[in-house]
Amino acid sequence: MSELNPVVADVTRRIVERSRADRGGYLRQISDARRQQPQRTQLSCGNLAHGFAACDLEDKNRIRLVNAANIGIVTAYNDMLSAHQPYADFPARIKHYIRELGSTAQVAGGVPAMCDGVTQGQAGMELSLFSRDNIAQATAIALSHQMFDGVLLLGICDKIVPGLFIGALRFGHIPALFVPAGPMPSGISNKEKARVRQQFAEGTIGRDQLLEAESAAYHSPGTCTFYGTANSNQLLMEAMGLQLPGGSFVNPNTPLRDALTGEACRQITLITAQAGDSRPVGEVIDERSIVNAIVVLLASGGSTNHSIHLVAMAKAAGIRINWDDFDALSKIVPLLCRIYPNGEADINHFHAAGGAGFLFRELLTAGLLHGDARTVWGKSLADYTVEPVLGEDKLNWRQAAGVSLDQTVLRKVSEPFAREGGLRLLQGNLGRGMIKVSAVAEEHRVVEAPAVVVSSQEELKRKYEAGELERDCVVVVRFQGPRANGMPELHSLTPLLGSLLDRGFRIALLTDGRMSGASGKVPAAIHLSPEAAAAGPIAKLREGDVIRLDANSGSLDCLAEAEEFAERCFAEAGRDSIAGVGRELFANFRHLVSLPEAGASVLFDDGEWLPVRDFAAAGSGDGT
Repeated sequence: MSELNPVVADVTRRIVERSRADRGGYLRQISDARRQQPQRTQLSCGNLAHGFAACDLEDKNRIRLVNAANIGIVTAYNDMLSAHQPYADFPARIKHYIRELGSTAQVAGGVPAMCDGVTQGQAGMELSLFSRDNIAQATAIALSHQMFDGVLLLGICDKIVPGLFIGALRFGHIPALFVPAGPMPSGISNKEKARVRQQFAEGTIGRDQLLEAESAAYHSPGTCTFYGTANSNQLLMEAMGLQLPGGSFVNPNTPLRDALTGEACRQITLITAQAGDSRPVGEVIDERSIVNAIVVLLASGGSTNHSIHLVAMAKAAGIRINWDDFDALSKIVPLLCRIYPNGEADINHFHAAGGAGFLFRELLTAGLLHGDARTVWGKSLADYTVEPVLGEDKLNWRQAAGVSLDQTVLRKVSEPFAREGGLRLLQGNLGRGMIKVSAVAEEHRVVEAPAVVVSSQEELKRKYEAGELERDCVVVVRFQGPRANGMPELHSLTPLLGSLLDRGFRIALLTDGRMSGASGKVPAAIHLSPEAAAAGPIAKLREGDVIRLDANSGSLDCLAEAEEFAERCFAEAGRDSIAGVGRELFANFRHLVSLPEAGASVLFDDGEWLPVRDFAAAGSGDGT
């Protein structure tokens, strides 16, 4: 294992110092809880009888004993998510596997799991980000019975993995392990899918042709194959040591997938307190594992959503990170992957080319990962350079490929696709935001153009259809932040803006909303903080203001005269997002939610994070 890169070491040190009080309090909390293990012995006879009333006699007898582990299952199964549909029979299979090991398993609870692909561009998307915190709460409710010595988490997609992660960390005294179900086999190419979507946006094909292409892309059980938030989640769970190595991208309903599920059951029992190798999730996750997650996100060109999610996930373990940490690491972490939307390949191609094991070995060899970080399998992350294989019906691990099997998809550190990672911090007189540059061509990374200002996706689409955007412009879509309307993804705008870019116009997007893991070739300054609904400078912009976005220097500014800009009034939202599709049930979330850089969460008190009135000054700090 190579010596740690000095920037990685320095960022980690800053995070440790920044987190000292919160992390110390968290570790004391889980230490106190662990001293009561196993917690079901603290239950009254009536409590315990309720807890195993529906079990068979053999399971009841095992649960009574403290020397046999009882594993909780928290599942995000539903039929609306192709990625989660394979989970339908996982609980029964898990119970069977764990019974064979002499222990027991119970479904502790289910959590909601919405499909962003279904709600994209619809009113329901305004519940998407908030569903993460709702899932965290549901996970905590599931585990609150205190019957469990470990937990298996069945979740894959966008907000679901972060929510399960946050909820499980509130029970950080027991081990936790994520069990994936794998991606669907490859359908039509992502390049072809994007081409058809753009043709539809331009009006050259009809809805029937669009639906045919979409159905050929999303065609079977399993995770969508592009490298969005769902597949970023999977890679990060491996990078943080909470999944078995090399198992994220094995297709559903295959012998190898089934063997990996059985091995996950075996492993969770081995790391319980009863087995003598206790690995509480709150100790497995520390500052090193969070930094490892950021590094892998950057090296793979992963989802922009994790510049929000990872902040909230880290906070659940008493660890404070911010966008300065992402930016500092991005400057020294090379881009080693080209997976759509950062290339033409899908996640199956990445896995075949060498996958996570190859990627982790490269980053470890370059000193860009903490190889000594704890994991649920093996001794440390240094052991995660392997891939699973099935031989004679027995699961084994072998070293991942020593060379990339496809240089167009996966490369070594010595010959990267780019010298820097995929995410960068933008800041200036418009606030702070993030941009994903891994799919943006060099000639499109600096845009200076007049603003086109709208307050909804629908308003922008009307302008596009009327031909009002056929010019150089910075499209400003505001009142899309968490306080305004729950911060929906604006991915449906990608075909429109991509079409304008292809016609030779200089185009950029500026928004306080999200663009998701599918952020593509159009330069997009997203997650702008403070948001318009929190009196952010974006609410002062007017039609025709000249905006300069420079992804190379990391600057984002309105070029209006400073004194005149400061005296402007703030615009008000042009739409009502209070009612309909259940949005009225989340009114308190919109009122309480923190800034995106603080994780856009309602779960933690982050009042000290970059107050709006001091935002501009805070943006020029040293990241401490």
